[in-house]
Amino acid sequence: MIQERLLRRSFSKKRSFKLGSDRDDRGWTTLHVGARKGDVKEVRRLLDEGMDVNVAALGPKAKGMTPLHLAAEGGHLDVMDELLERGANIDARTKGACCGWTPLHIAAKEKKMEAVKFLIENGAFLPDDMEDCRFNPPLHYCAGLEWAYEEMKRYQSEGSSSSGEGSYSSES
Repeated sequence: MIQERLLRRSFSKKRSFKLGSDRDDRGWTTLHVGARKGDVKEVRRLLDEGMDVNVAALGPKAKGMTPLHLAAEGGHLDVMDELLERGANIDARTKGACCGWTPLHIAAKEKKMEAVKFLIENGAFLPDDMEDCRFNPPLHYCAGLEWAYEEMKRYQSEGSSSSGEGSYSSES
């Protein structure tokens, strides 16, 4: 019961947008806030009004974080899908304290397995040597991520075998 009240209280906290600024005290825009909350209707509305789908946060703790990073952090697949449909950079990297993190790093760190799977299925960059600026791959943050690498290898082998068939037929 106490946890529910604390959780409700943290969600009801209002972040103040500085007068004359379109960002709150974290450097987030209203699109960042909508993506973090998982509010797909608000995200659609803001994008329809012309907000940049790849707008980067300016705050010291979230420098370079895009709405897709925040949707991945919360595991909000419907928001992630909307952002990607509108041209979000699936491999956008942060700057500052968590430099070099992609939405995949964030989803892995938060153990949002469905978000990790969604990002991989939609083309997130996942080479064996992908690292953040601390030289940590996504596996460092989510030990159960080995399946993602296996899934990527399967996708890659399926893609190369179908393209390989065409090249063999032209040689004969």
